[in-house]
Amino acid sequence: MSSNPRRLLPLLGMLALAGCGFTPLYGQSGRVSVAQQLDTVAVGNIPERPGQMLRESLETQLHTAGAPDRELYSLTVDYTIATAGIGVQQDTATTRNRLTATANWVLSPIGGGAPLATGTATTENAANVIDQQYFALTLETGTVDQQLASTIAAQITSQIAAYFKTHPSA
Repeated sequence: MSSNPRRLLPLLGMLALAGCGFTPLYGQSGRVSVAQQLDTVAVGNIPERPGQMLRESLETQLHTAGAPDRELYSLTVDYTIATAGIGVQQDTATTRNRLTATANWVLSPIGGGAPLATGTATTENAANVIDQQYFALTLETGTVDQQLASTIAAQITSQIAAYFKTHPSA
């Protein structure tokens, strides 16, 4: 039998990760798992419809076990979406918009105290606006807003999970 060196590469990669101290982000660290800590984060209200979409996405991604039993942390998010025309015709009509969503967030203990962690999440998407009826344009805008909210929520959740991973007793 001859050994194929390509079969050994995944095994060597796994051994290298084990040797450097790699641990899964959502794994147990200390006496409480990161997922359990994420379940204790209360998401504050975020104004406007895109903000509501972001709040719903955050709650879905943070609270994997459903509504939290107890809330220990408060998450405050400042969410903005900027629009820039990127498809401009000779008559200056815009045919495509680039939407850039930015969320600045602060994680604080409920009941007061200094912020535990802060961060920024950002993403981009685009939407066509050429000769669309109002219903189609509204539907596309809503879809793009939901995609932006889901992506931003995933980034914020990962950043908070990384904080809890490095601060298991927070």
